[in-house]
Amino acid sequence: MLKSFFLVLGGASKAIMAASLGTDDFFEGDVKVEMMPANALWDKACKHLKDVLHADVFSRWIAVIEPLELNGNSLLLGVDNDFYQSWLEENYLPLIHKALRAVSDIDWQISFTVKDHPRQQPPKSEPETRKTVSERLDKKPATGKKVPAASLNSKYKMESFVVGPSNSFAYAAACAVAEAPARAYNPLFIYGGVGLGKTHLMQAIGHLALEKGKVRNVRYLSSETMLNEYIDALQNRKLPQFRKRYRNADLLLIDDIHFLAGKDRIQEEFFHTFNALFDSHKQIIMTSDRPASEISGLEHRLVSRFEWGLVTELEQPDFETRMAILRYKLKEMQIDVPEQALSFIAENVCANVRRLEGALIRAVSFASLTKQELTVDSLKHLLRDTIEQEKRVEVSFSSIQRAVAEYYDVRVADMTSKRRPRSIAVPRQVAMYICRQMTNASLPDIAAAFDKTHATILHATRTIENRMDVDEELKISVREISRKLGKALV
Repeated sequence: MLKSFFLVLGGASKAIMAASLGTDDFFEGDVKVEMMPANALWDKACKHLKDVLHADVFSRWIAVIEPLELNGNSLLLGVDNDFYQSWLEENYLPLIHKALRAVSDIDWQISFTVKDHPRQQPPKSEPETRKTVSERLDKKPATGKKVPAASLNSKYKMESFVVGPSNSFAYAAACAVAEAPARAYNPLFIYGGVGLGKTHLMQAIGHLALEKGKVRNVRYLSSETMLNEYIDALQNRKLPQFRKRYRNADLLLIDDIHFLAGKDRIQEEFFHTFNALFDSHKQIIMTSDRPASEISGLEHRLVSRFEWGLVTELEQPDFETRMAILRYKLKEMQIDVPEQALSFIAENVCANVRRLEGALIRAVSFASLTKQELTVDSLKHLLRDTIEQEKRVEVSFSSIQRAVAEYYDVRVADMTSKRRPRSIAVPRQVAMYICRQMTNASLPDIAAAFDKTHATILHATRTIENRMDVDEELKISVREISRKLGKALV
């Protein structure tokens, strides 16, 4: 049953509002409290939106919304799937705010939910941070298992994580941890670039462990949130409560642990929290944008603990995985796109999943609004900015050194060492060549990263260029390494 809200009106506007909404209430004095049903409010807003939006846009994105609940000045709107929720939150929320204010003169707190999902009462604290489309890949409705709203995002599930060669090992490790928390791999440290699914996979572990009854108390937070809560606990003398909140968790999920770098006091606090959980056989999972050993400003004792369990990487998805992600999203949207157009997007947008899905949404919206079929030529023009960004992709020196070291099975330290056997010298020259080709850095900057002179970098670059003309195996190696880094050079 739909709830209603109490609207306080005054003067002549009361009679106008009552008449326009078809209510039977009358007004006494200067102020009267009137009941407005949620669907009546939404109908008024829709009439306003019809006047400002293209008819096709309105029918595709607004007409699908259903008003579900009014509670105070909070309005809950329902949609059919997670794609609609993501797209509306990221693109039409300000417009909906304006429309509702125009018809009621009230600033509404608007939230969306998928109608099939069982829902708990919204928390009265801060609203949940809106997520990107890539973080809303969800294949099935949430189960009846109740998860604390402040802890996990219901959109991040194992069944919605698209698995490919770039993430299969991390996915297998995540499933093993969810099946046997604190026994399989503890801690689990997941690292990788932006938009590759670290948060999705980590929270999926929490959901699966809860659903299987392996844990009861899951705590998820970002390192920045932990820092802010720690500062607040210090200011209000609530450190015991702060410690209890996280040291009593069965499963602690910490996102972006690299944010703790250089912050000594919170590192000290987390060190003791880590020890307390580990000694109590509780599972700890962390994500970072790079390996723990490469996080500058992180205490050595923390680095060693982060590497006690399993360290796994999420890499950029290959072409087949990108195609699988795009097809999955099309299924969610219930839209058909020509295979040729889909292949073009997958071939030209490969930096991360977030950018890939953004390109798909842009293409689908263009086709919907213009009624034109998507072709390679139209996509070249439509996605020209995104494709240009892909061409300008720039990676760090450390990422290149690590990728080369892994490919040739040498130590990362060998990239900067003075050792000169061929088994090390060639990989080091390859790394220098890729740095020169894939970054805009100067020769002295690259030289500093390898602890060499700029003349050495120039010599290495020319040597690899000349050798690739006659050495097909070297050419293939450079291509594979650079493709892993996001852009095939040859």
